[in-house]
Amino acid sequence: HVQLVESGGASVQVGGSLRLSCVASGDTIGRYCMGWFRQIPDQEREGVAGIENDGSTSYADSVKGRFTISQDSAKDILYLQMHSLKPEDTAMYYCAAVPLGTLCRWENFSIWGQGTQVTVS
Repeated sequence: HVQLVESGGASVQVGGSLRLSCVASGDTIGRYCMGWFRQIPDQEREGVAGIENDGSTSYADSVKGRFTISQDSAKDILYLQMHSLKPEDTAMYYCAAVPLGTLCRWENFSIWGQGTQVTVS
């Protein structure tokens, strides 16, 4: 399976922007549906954005219009561009993948990175 390593998390001010990156190794992201999730302590992990290998994207209602998911298939890197950040965006952000052939739904993501912390204040 692919291995995922996130980076780019930081502390930013309200209204600021940040771009997260997820570098994949061991396999190409073209074989997976990719996504970003986030988790606050003592709460369940929630899906933020997903992208399928045809380029179609989906977003949680809370981030629509502010976050953009994209991928560089040649470099096997997944991105999450975040704008107009709010305190409620504070969380650990995880890159995730689900192999093609499995439905690309939040509950089916099975491969995870170690996470990168985003703090908005």
